[in-house]
This record gives sequence, structure tokens and C-alpha cells, in this order.
Amino acid sequence: MAAVGEKLLDTFAGHNFLRGLSERHLMKLASGVRPFTAQPGEYLAREGEVARAFYLIQAGRAELGVQPPGKEMIAVQVVGPGDVVGWSWLVPPYLWQFSCRALEPVRGLCLDAQWLREQCEQDHELGYCFLKHLLGVFAERLAATRRRLIDGKAR
Repeated sequence: MAAVGEKLLDTFAGHNFLRGLSERHLMKLASGVRPFTAQPGEYLAREGEVARAFYLIQAGRAELGVQPPGKEMIAVQVVGPGDVVGWSWLVPPYLWQFSCRALEPVRGLCLDAQWLREQCEQDHELGYCFLKHLLGVFAERLAATRRRLIDGKAR
């Protein structure tokens, strides 16, 4: 059984988003992680709904986008292995700010949003590390969106 736990921890710790976290923080987060899968067309998140999870993508691709009422989703960015989906779980009122739909079979690890908020509240060092990592994701996605707008490729 220990070998299975070690394999999960290695897989979990090897995700791009988690690199640089202390072993103590990795162990704490690994205790709350569960695997997930999504099939093409399946939503991981729907804009405006309660954000109940934080996703670490390990395989497959999904598109992030906005969904105007009564219209199809407008893709903003594609995410894949090593990327994450979800920061809305961290900001009240905890509603998804974007939709996320699988383009192909997606596999990864998921953390429950409420549990993750509690861990960050109880361990401020963990919360600070998580925020720093999320800020890097924000900056990268904002830069990608900016480049698309400048290039005139926004749909």
C-alpha cells in the first residue's frame, strides 16, 4: 500500500504547478487529492456556477472561455498537461469566472475547493505559496490573452 501512496505523491509532486512546494505542503495537499477524468465536450467548470474544485491537468486538452447567455462558449485559451483550471474557488463568492470544456479525454488530479480553502487558512505559509503559484498562472494567461488581442486573433 505504501508503494501506491508513494507513486501518487510522485505523480502529484511532479505537476508543474506544484514544483517548489515543500514536502510538508505536498504531503498535506496529497492527502486531499483525487483523480478525475473528463470526456470530450464535458465541462469541468461552467461560468457563474459554484467553483467546487481545483484541477491539475495531467493529460489531454481543454478550452477555457466565456459563455454569454444563450450563446456558445467563446474560447479564450487551451490548457493541457501541466496546466491548472480554477482560481475562482479562492475568491468570494466562489463562482466560476470562466467555463472549461474538455476538447479530448482529460485526466488529472482534483482538490475540493472548500477543503483547499481551509488548508490555506490553517497554514498561511501554504496559502502564500499557493497564491504565488496562482499569480504566475494569472500573469501567464493574461499575457497570452494580450498577445491574442494584439495579433487580432481573439474570436
